[in-house]
Amino acid sequence: MTGARVRRWPARPLAALLATLAGLGALAGCGGTDDSAGGEAEVSLTVLAAASLTDVFETAGAAYEDEHPGTTVRFSFAGSQELVAQLHGGAPGDVLVTADPETMADAAELTGEPELIARNELTIVTPPDNPAGVTGLADLADPALRLVLAAPEVPAGRYGQELLASAGVVAEPVSQEPSVRAVLGKVQLGEADAGLVYATDAVVAGDQVRVVPIPAELNVTAAYPAAALADAAHPEAAAEFVDWLTGGTAQELLAEAGFRAP
Repeated sequence: MTGARVRRWPARPLAALLATLAGLGALAGCGGTDDSAGGEAEVSLTVLAAASLTDVFETAGAAYEDEHPGTTVRFSFAGSQELVAQLHGGAPGDVLVTADPETMADAAELTGEPELIARNELTIVTPPDNPAGVTGLADLADPALRLVLAAPEVPAGRYGQELLASAGVVAEPVSQEPSVRAVLGKVQLGEADAGLVYATDAVVAGDQVRVVPIPAELNVTAAYPAAALADAAHPEAAAEFVDWLTGGTAQELLAEAGFRAP
């Protein structure tokens, strides 16, 4: 009597079956990101923005997310010149917002056409007790004054130099900071007697600083352009965000924060 016969699968059908099963497994594994099922893809926008926009953009980002379900807005705040340097170094992003058109122009080959979204102006801030008795621009020329300015390559620093030159004030700062918020921080901590910042920064600081207004005829106007980046991971969403910044909700938030209309 011979032994029990063992059934063997033909080699080719078996290989085909295994390949089919493997394919089904792969489809099941990536089914959560397949947009063909009817769900919308999640979008995460990275916005590189000037430091002076920190507070208002945090609020604006939340408002944008509420109006655009499925979209998350992430911000990277720094001096405008730092942001452009990061982009030239290969840093990823979807949108760039600077505090002046000149810095935006330095990234022209990396962006689409910029849109102006807001304007601002400078003001003098001192510690609340104003220990040096600063009353106007002329006092910034006092060599004993601990004056802090933004560095010349920073938009706020460039605006500040323009302002001082037009007023005929020769001032020697004790330090030049990489962003306007760094200038504000020095004054808030009492490490400076005075600093030049944007009017909106003074609003954010509240009673932590004293504001010494600059006459309108001497002041300069800061302009904020925004642009979608040419290599944005989400180009359509990036363009939509820039357009949104020029519209009703964003403009209302910018106005509430002290920015002027573009």
